[in-house]
Amino acid sequence: MNIKTLNLLLLLSIIGTANGATVSRIDITGNQRMDDESVRILADVKPGNDVNSEHVNNIAKTLQSSGYFEKVYVKLNGNVLKINVVESPIINMVTVEGNDEIDTEDLKKEIKTKERTSYDKSVIGGDVQRMLTLYQRKGFFGTKINPKKIDLDNNRVNVVYEIKEGHPTYIENIDFENNKKFRSSTLRKEMLSREHTWWRFMTQFDVYDEDRIQYDQQLLHQFYMRNGFLDFRITDVKGEFTQDREYYSVKYTVDEGNQYKIGDIKIDNPFDDVPDKELKKALKISKKDVYNIDKIDETINALRGSVADHGYAFISVEPIPTKHDDTRTVDLNFKIQKTNRIYINSINLLGNVRTFDSVIEHHLPMREGDPFSLQTIETGRQNLMHTRYFKDVQMIPTRLADANMMNLDVKVEEQPTGELSGGLGWSTINGFMVDAGITENNFMGRGQIVQIKGSIAQYQRQALFSFTEPFLFNRELAGGFDVSYTQYKYSKLGGYGYDRDSFMVAGRLGWRLTDHWTQTMRLSATFDQNYDLNQGGWQKANLYTLGTNLRYYNLNTNFQQNTHTGVVGNIGVAYTGFGGTNTFMRYSADITGLVKFFDDRWQLRAGWEFGYLQSLQSDDYIPRVYRYFLGGESLRGFDVAGVGSRNWYYRTYSLGGLWKANGSTQLNFPIFIPDEYQIKGFIFADYGILGKPPKKEFTYAGKDNIIDQDWRTSVGFGIYWNTPMGPMNFSWGWPLKVNKYDDERRFLLSFATQF
Repeated sequence: MNIKTLNLLLLLSIIGTANGATVSRIDITGNQRMDDESVRILADVKPGNDVNSEHVNNIAKTLQSSGYFEKVYVKLNGNVLKINVVESPIINMVTVEGNDEIDTEDLKKEIKTKERTSYDKSVIGGDVQRMLTLYQRKGFFGTKINPKKIDLDNNRVNVVYEIKEGHPTYIENIDFENNKKFRSSTLRKEMLSREHTWWRFMTQFDVYDEDRIQYDQQLLHQFYMRNGFLDFRITDVKGEFTQDREYYSVKYTVDEGNQYKIGDIKIDNPFDDVPDKELKKALKISKKDVYNIDKIDETINALRGSVADHGYAFISVEPIPTKHDDTRTVDLNFKIQKTNRIYINSINLLGNVRTFDSVIEHHLPMREGDPFSLQTIETGRQNLMHTRYFKDVQMIPTRLADANMMNLDVKVEEQPTGELSGGLGWSTINGFMVDAGITENNFMGRGQIVQIKGSIAQYQRQALFSFTEPFLFNRELAGGFDVSYTQYKYSKLGGYGYDRDSFMVAGRLGWRLTDHWTQTMRLSATFDQNYDLNQGGWQKANLYTLGTNLRYYNLNTNFQQNTHTGVVGNIGVAYTGFGGTNTFMRYSADITGLVKFFDDRWQLRAGWEFGYLQSLQSDDYIPRVYRYFLGGESLRGFDVAGVGSRNWYYRTYSLGGLWKANGSTQLNFPIFIPDEYQIKGFIFADYGILGKPPKKEFTYAGKDNIIDQDWRTSVGFGIYWNTPMGPMNFSWGWPLKVNKYDDERRFLLSFATQF
């Protein structure tokens, strides 16, 4: 070995000694809560390991990233590895302060820093970022979050996230480019986001929300697909903030494409016992209709329901489109998958700890052994929801293996069925009003309805007790009774001119004739004290009445817009006599037709009402308190009882009539205020005629009274506002056909609140 080789080996030996060594001992200092062995495990080092400077750095990084230590020092001294640590404080409490726009519980869901864990700045930084993201989604881009560490004794700390929310970022403009088929204003109405205006303070739709902007693009696509534009695309979306990030503007560039219509329609029906005619009736589309994706979905559901009514459950209907660009039509073939008929094996009621099984079963239209029908099951679910006994109802079918049978679990979540109500109100008819009541809609879990209610108004007071058994004798037979006391102070109100104290006891029985027709029988006894200004003094009257009423109800309702399409009607006849002080017949009928259109936001309502009193006494007389009157809400533009025959002396008061016929046509429509405020305008035309009073009223004190049965008409407009406290109605009416002695009233206001 020459001298150069010896010197090289000596140099390598010196370098190796300086930068690395075999660890013979590990000394750990500074740890208080964690024992030495746990620190060594975290460091992933033990005596006998070869360690150099790079290993020392990695050990320090490993311990630091564990989150248990605030500071870490690692040093190799000869063969001894020295590790000195400063343990991170233990978190005693985590709180959030300064938040108003987002609930504390929602913010804490984003916080990973927990109590009784080690304080870790990196985790806290992640918490801040996640909470900021939550604020940004609500449009509060100026929000600042400052995490503070408050030192306590025993190496403990509290963590406080101090939040300064700032102002939301409002949407200033929503613009469109290349839209030729629809106006920008029309497209804006189809979106959930709204441009900022001062009167949107009750909503958040004008605040920037990234998720909502994405959802708006889906709404635009659905709108065009509902109107036949199958090739519609959004080619570009450009959004920008103002420099202070208080406002945001967005522009959508669209490619509308061509509009397509429905071509040939076919139904691939694999079931011999399902009539093709029945399936064709389920179609919600016709040839030459504009292609509408919503109508396609409705057709699929209708076809599934029609087939399921024949016992074929869980079928699939696949619409196969064939597009023809030359004719701009789309042929549709609805292909129905063939399955076997399914029957219900068992119906299991779950979750009803209060409501009796028999009550639920009464509302279910299916029984064990019936063919499985999705439509029937959905009808049962809706029936149970309409009872308002349950917060949620789930119909869960489970197919039995190797059998054409299905078990149906009816899972209900019960809710309180008692209601404590109170109200304050005012109207131009009854003045100031206070009411209160208690109603139990599921008494003792038997589905019975018990109601106690009272009201005090300027011109009327009322107390009521009512009981209803919806399934009398365990049948679909509703029975009940009512006890009420009503006091009318009408001698100073409008054209009535009488006071009345009335105590009534009534029993009733009702049943369903068809899906839309019901009938009710009612027997009542009424004991009155009446005071009539024309006659003077109080007079007793006992009325015993037996009557029946037929009701037709068939409405298709959009609950969000509170609009309807359909017909509601009543036909009634009642006999009053049986030895009472008065004997007469009362005939009544009314019908109301409603049509909703223009995306269900408009509604046309037309109604007609008729009433007729027939005296069965020799003098052909019926007291004025039981006659018909017109005016006020029944004939807007006129005062209460403001039309009809008049006493020559008491010109202020109407004599009433033995019959009446009146109607109204009203158009409800949205105004410039967004739908979420539930404010709508309306225009109306009212018309009516009041028949003559009994012949005994034709003269008074030797002079002829003013007797007429002339038509009256009026027109007007108004505003309906469904406020959070209750509905308000403002209407202004102008009589068109009026007699000089009629009492007119231009303005009518009614307001009621429930709490």
